[in-house]
This record gives sequence, C-alpha cells and structure tokens, in this order.
Amino acid sequence: MRPPHLQGFLLVVICLGSYFGSSENNPFPDITDEKFINDCVRIHNDNRSSVNPPASNMLYMTWDEGLAVTARAWARHCVFEHNIYLRDVRRVHPVFSSVGENIWAGAPPSTFSVMKAMRLWVNEDQYYKYESNVCQQGKMCGHYTQVVWATSYKVGCAVQICPNGVDKTTFSGQIGAIFVCNYATAGNMNGMLPYQTGTACSACEGTNNQCQAKLCRNSERDKQKSYNWTPDWDPALTTCGSSCIAILANRFAALLLTFVTAFGVHRFYPSMFFYE
Repeated sequence: MRPPHLQGFLLVVICLGSYFGSSENNPFPDITDEKFINDCVRIHNDNRSSVNPPASNMLYMTWDEGLAVTARAWARHCVFEHNIYLRDVRRVHPVFSSVGENIWAGAPPSTFSVMKAMRLWVNEDQYYKYESNVCQQGKMCGHYTQVVWATSYKVGCAVQICPNGVDKTTFSGQIGAIFVCNYATAGNMNGMLPYQTGTACSACEGTNNQCQAKLCRNSERDKQKSYNWTPDWDPALTTCGSSCIAILANRFAALLLTFVTAFGVHRFYPSMFFYE
C-alpha cells in the first residue's frame, strides 16, 4: 500500500497532467456538425418562405460543403469585413461563378447563436421597401436581401472564436466570435429585386420541381456535393493560430511535468522502481 503522502502527490500529478495535457476545445460547432448545419439551413428557409409580399420563384436552400469551407477560412481571419477574395470567385469556390456573403460578430462569444445572428440580418426587412427596391437612408438591408434572394440556393456557414477580439469592431479588445455565411449563386445584384411576387412556386424554373413550404425544391439541384478543396488563403494552411499554439504549449508542459514527476518519484521513492 502506498503511503498517504505519496497517494496525494500522485493525485496532484495526475490532475496537473490532465490540465496541461488537454487542449482548449473550440466552444462552437464545426462546419460538419449536423445540428449546426440543420439550424443554418432551416432558419434560412423559414425566412425565405415567409417573405412579404410572397414570392413566386423562391428556391429551397441547401447546404454546400465548399461554401462552408470558404466561410470557415474567412472567419479565421477574425475581421469584421467582407472577404476580399470574393472578387476572384475561383479562389472562393471550385464550382460556382458567384458567391455572396453575410457576416455577424459579437462579444462575449456566449452572445452567439445561429438564430440570434440571423435575426439581426432578417430584421433589416423593416428598412426595405420591396415595391421600390429601396433601403431606408442610413440603414442596412443587404443582409436581409441576401437571405431572401430567390436564386441563392446554396449556403455554407461557419462560426469562429476570436481570442484576441474581432478586428474592425467596437469590441476588438475582448474575446469575441464571428459568424460567416456564404451563398451561391450570389444575391444583391444591382438594380434587381430579390425575388418575384406571386403565388408560391408558380414561377419555379426548370422541370421536376416540387413546392415545399412555399419554396421550389428540385432533387437534382438539392444534391449534396463533396469537394476536396481548401482556399489557398486559409490561415490554417500557413499559420499555427492561437489555439494551435496553446495546444503545443500544453503538450510541452505535460511532457516536462512527466519528466519532473518521474525524477521526483525515483529520487524520493526509489523502491517504487523495479529492475530486472
């Protein structure tokens, strides 16, 4: 039986080893998280099906892996501005010819949820007049019109914690979060209305369309595709990042603690070591 003081010593060592050896988990879901994906798609479609005046050509929106990869890559920059690479669509998606974007940022990170972020975007509808296609002066409407842009039928989103704050915000000095959604095809085309009015699904283009919750669904268009692709400007390709550095530091501390522990046990309790 081990002496009581040795048991206490080993317990402390185990606890410290567990603390230093563990990595800090991102509190937010990854772009492959099923609930996160479902929340993003569902909330977008709920808002698309409830536009006023009603839409006749609103497409059902589904998830796109490539758009989510792009959203994650830009979110990792932790800056509250639109992706500068959207101008060169070949660098933001392997297939689509145009990509749109919405961004939310907040602090502390606990203020984030998909619903809260999207509510801010959709609430811009109070400043938008469909009949004249005009946004109230001094207000923003582009987030709302992108969400309800009829021909934007794919979406991919990502949320990122920013330990050093989100640049170009009033809370850049404190830990924050940024949420990015990318869309294809892009909305907010100059001079165009976001959708056509009329009876739901009466203006669905193409064949084999089904009307679901006032949205045009098409099995071919809604197919999920996988892309073995990452943007060449993704920070994860060239930098370790704060989370990665923390993990490496913790692992080094755990390794050092292991050596110190082994030396201490061998020094003060030599009978615990057996040699053959």
